[in-house]
Amino acid sequence: MLRSLFCICLGLLYVPLLGHAQRPDTMRTPPAMKTVALDTVGILPSAIDTKGWLLLDKDIQLELDGAVQNIYNFKYDRAEKQFRSLRRRYPNHPMPYFLLGLNTWWKIMPTTFQSTQYDKAFFAYMDTAATKGQKLFDADNNNYEASFFLSASYGFSARLHGERHDWRKATVNSRRSLNYLKKSQEANGLSPEFQFGQALFNYYAVWIGENYPLLKPVLLFFPKGDKRLGMQQLRSVAANGFYTGTEARVYLMRILKNEENNAEEALPVARSLATTFPDNGYFQRFYALLAYDQGEFSDCERVSREILDKINKGMPGYEGISGRYASYFLGYLMQNRYRDIAKAKDYYQRCIVFAESTGDTSGGFYLFSNMNLARLAVKERDPAAAKRYYAIVVDKAERKSEQYKEAKAWLKKNSKA
Repeated sequence: MLRSLFCICLGLLYVPLLGHAQRPDTMRTPPAMKTVALDTVGILPSAIDTKGWLLLDKDIQLELDGAVQNIYNFKYDRAEKQFRSLRRRYPNHPMPYFLLGLNTWWKIMPTTFQSTQYDKAFFAYMDTAATKGQKLFDADNNNYEASFFLSASYGFSARLHGERHDWRKATVNSRRSLNYLKKSQEANGLSPEFQFGQALFNYYAVWIGENYPLLKPVLLFFPKGDKRLGMQQLRSVAANGFYTGTEARVYLMRILKNEENNAEEALPVARSLATTFPDNGYFQRFYALLAYDQGEFSDCERVSREILDKINKGMPGYEGISGRYASYFLGYLMQNRYRDIAKAKDYYQRCIVFAESTGDTSGGFYLFSNMNLARLAVKERDPAAAKRYYAIVVDKAERKSEQYKEAKAWLKKNSKA
C-alpha cells in the first residue's frame, strides 16, 4: 500500500508542473474546479439514476455470491467460468472484466508478487475494465458506478506496476485512480462498496506522514486524510460490503498487524478469513502467524499441518512461501512444546528448503531455522553441523543482532572444529 500511495504522491507532484507548462499566454485563471473533500462520509446525492448499475443489482449479487467466494477460496477456474458468463450477458460493462482481473490478482497474491506469469492477463482485464468504464462515464459523468470501476481498475494496476518497479505507469494509473475516487466518493451513501478506496486513502494519507517524515511535503498535495475515520470506514466495508467486503477484511487484518502493531485484534479477523476461506493459502499462513504470535499454539499447529498437506496435494495458491511459514512453526512447536528434537530438525530443514526455493533467505524464518539447528547441533555435540549453520547465521544476520554475536562468538571459539 505504501508503494501505491507513493506513486500517487509522485503523480500529484507532476500536476502543478504540467499545469505551469501548459498555461496559455493570456495567463487567464480558469474557473475553480469542483473539489470533493475526502474526509466526508455518507454523502448521498439528491438524485442519482442507478438504472442499469450492476454494482447495486441484488439479483446479480445473488448470482455472483458463489463466484466471489470462489475467488478467495482459490477456486479460480470456477470463478472465471461464472464471470465469463456475466461477460457474455454484459459485454460492455466494466464489472465482469474487473472481476476477472481480481480473480487473476489472487493468483499473484500468494507468491507475494514473485510470480509474473499472470501479469499480462491481469493488466489486460483491468485495462479493459477501465476502457468500458470510461465509455460509461463519458456518456454520463454522474455515473458513479463507472467512477468506482475506473478508480478500482487503475488502483489495482498501479499497485502491480509499483511492485514491478514501473514507476511511470504506476504514477499515471495512481493519478487516474485518485481522480475517479474523488468522483465516486460523492455516492458513498449508496453502497459500502464506494467507501473502500476512500477508507484506505484516509488511513494511509495520515499513516505515511507519521512513519515517513520525508514524504510529508509531498502529502501537502493530497486532500487531508483521517486515520480514525479510515479505520471506521474500513470496518464498515468489511462488515457490509459485497464485492469489496473481503478485500476490506484483508486490509483490516494487515493494518492491525503491520501498521498498528495490534496482533491481538488482528487475530480474530484472520481467523474469520481462514475459516470462511479454508483453501486460501495466504489467509491460512497469516492466521498461523498470528496464532503463533499470540500463543494460540493448537490452532497454529493445526493450520500449519493443513498448509503442508495442501502443498503436498498441489492445491492452487499453496507454494513455498506458505510452506516456509508452516514448517518453521511446526519446527518450533516440536522443539519447545513436544520436545521431539528429531521432528523439530526435520521441519527446520524443510523451512530452509522452502525459503531457498523462493529466494527468501535474507532473514526471518530462514535465519531462525539455521540458528535453532546450530544450537541443537551444539547440544548434540555435532560441531561440524553447528559450524555449517552458524556460518549461515553470520552471513545473514544483522551485525548488531544477538544472533550474529552468538554465531560469531561460537565460530571464533571453535575455529578449529
